[in-house]
Amino acid sequence: MGFYDDRVLPRLTDVALGRPMEEVRARVTAGLSGEVLEVGFGSGRNIPHLPAGVTRLLAVEPAAGGRALAAPRIASAPFAVEFVGDDGQALPLADESVDHVLTTWTLCTIPDVAQALREIHRVLRPGGTLHFTEHGRSPRPAAARWQDRLTPAWSRLVGGCQLNRQIDNLIEQSGLTLKSAQTYPMSRTALIGFAYEGVAAKPG
Repeated sequence: MGFYDDRVLPRLTDVALGRPMEEVRARVTAGLSGEVLEVGFGSGRNIPHLPAGVTRLLAVEPAAGGRALAAPRIASAPFAVEFVGDDGQALPLADESVDHVLTTWTLCTIPDVAQALREIHRVLRPGGTLHFTEHGRSPRPAAARWQDRLTPAWSRLVGGCQLNRQIDNLIEQSGLTLKSAQTYPMSRTALIGFAYEGVAAKPG
C-alpha cells in the first residue's frame, strides 16, 4: 500500500463519509449485538452508532492512517475494540466465530469481493447477519454504462474503488440470504453514488 492510499485517502474518506452519512450509519448498525466483525473499519466512525448490546468489535483495516484517526473513537468506546487483520479476503478468525458482520462502503474496494463475502459467510455463526451499506451499479442502463466507462480511472484515484459492482447479487451468491434491502441514488446522476443498504443472514 502506497503513501497516498495508506495516509492521504483515509483522511479524505473520513471527511467525505463523515457528518453527511451519520444517519445512514445509525440505520445500518441498528440491531447489532454480541461480537461484531467490521470489515473496512476505516477511521472508526461507526463506533458511536453501535448499540449497547455490542460486547466486542473485531476490526479489519489495511490503512495505518485510518487506524490512527480511529484512536480517539476507540478510546471512548464502551466495548473492547481489537484489530484482527488487514485483508477482508483472508479473515484470521475461526469458522462460525462472530455474531454479526458490518461493512460500510467497503465491498467496492476489496479486489476479490466474492472471496471476501465467502469469508464473511464462513466466520458468521448460523443465523448471524451481515449489515451493509454500499454503493454500486445503477439500475439505470445509461448510468450503468457510464459507470463501466468511469470505473478504471476512478479505481486508480480512489484506492481501487469499483463503481459498477452489483452488490445485492454478490451478497446472495456468497450463500447469504437478503432479509431486507433497499436501493436509492445518492446523487442526481447516481454514477458514483447508487446505494445498496440492508441486512443479509446466514441460514441457521
